[in-house]
Amino acid sequence: MKGSDTDQPTKMMIAQAAREDWGVVVAALTKTLGDLQLAEDVLQDSLLKAMELWPTEGIPSRPAAWLYTTAKRKAIDQLRRSSNFRKKQQDILATLVENQSSDGDSTDDIPDERLRLVFTCCHPSLSNEAQVALTLKTLAGFSTEIIAKAFLVSETTMAQRIVRAKKKIREAGIPYSIPSKSDWSDRLAAVLGVVYFIFNESYSQTGSSDASAEGLSTEAMRLGSILLRLIPNEPEIKGLCALMLLHEARKPARCDANGCSVTLEKQDRRLWCQSKIREGDALLRDALVMGQVGPYQIQAAISAIHATSQSFASTDWLQIQMLYDRLYEMQPTPVIELNRIVAMSFAQSPAVALAELQSMEASSLETYQPFQAVKADLLRRTGDLVGARLAYDCAIDLSRNQSEIQFLKAMRLSIAT
Repeated sequence: MKGSDTDQPTKMMIAQAAREDWGVVVAALTKTLGDLQLAEDVLQDSLLKAMELWPTEGIPSRPAAWLYTTAKRKAIDQLRRSSNFRKKQQDILATLVENQSSDGDSTDDIPDERLRLVFTCCHPSLSNEAQVALTLKTLAGFSTEIIAKAFLVSETTMAQRIVRAKKKIREAGIPYSIPSKSDWSDRLAAVLGVVYFIFNESYSQTGSSDASAEGLSTEAMRLGSILLRLIPNEPEIKGLCALMLLHEARKPARCDANGCSVTLEKQDRRLWCQSKIREGDALLRDALVMGQVGPYQIQAAISAIHATSQSFASTDWLQIQMLYDRLYEMQPTPVIELNRIVAMSFAQSPAVALAELQSMEASSLETYQPFQAVKADLLRRTGDLVGARLAYDCAIDLSRNQSEIQFLKAMRLSIAT
């Protein structure tokens, strides 16, 4: 596998190694070096070295191990050159040199330390924005440019966010460790929340032409699969993975040929991915038999009812409403309440649901796009077309998703005088 003819395949192989193995290698390096920034720097240098050597010397049989070993050697060089050679660096260097001499020229086995890394990235002392950015940067190997595009901020803003997060980890002494049993539940909830936030960011941008948004759902599902492998007996991880699969199964039908959102009622169910539905349903069943029902399992159960119903008319909306009742007990948020009200509108009537919506109406919800969208739909279905048009106008003004805007404008037009 040598010569210029193999340059392009080699570059693709290097890109694949960077994409698939980045999290494993940077996590292992961080465990050894105790410094996330140094780990990323030496790994990046190793990738540049691979670009230089692999086209002529051939691709190693274990690319990730080659990158890991090369990065450790670069860390030794960098620590030796450090002008501020602290005691901690001396200890790290001594350990690296000792391990390096025992390795000889062989490539190392890479310990899978990603669980430590994900808990570090999602430490509660970091803001949610920092948690998400760090998870995508360190575990997924996303570039700052891609993360910035996906979250609709400038590259400079995202870079500053990442730098501040790493600085806080270093200065606050945030441990690179798996939390104790007493902290496990809260910390795992934060990790799962970050993964689901990443997934939802892509899901909310369905119809976008930006490939970076599309890549978020794939990455969130990959992160969920990693967590499932690392912690196989945690029901809420199974629930989250099931939920993402069941949502993803319906994605092909969520937009029409013009990129406009299609409601669940009008979606062509033949486009839904049955293999993902089966996989998600099986994961959900595995989780439920563990007897520790959590929010992600309930959300997955709701999605499973939709995904396995033969038609919109045959959907068991009463069961869905009951599940939202249970979910609201666990997480009393406006998002869940709105979804519960939508289910109520089909399980009972739009008028009953509208009365429930009006009882929760508050000034803080006036600028919340889903509230205005639900309000518009319920007003339309109860015959208040004037009120519906006003609510549609508000929802359109508050939307940032182009396919959603097209849909809302079409609904607004359908009831125009």
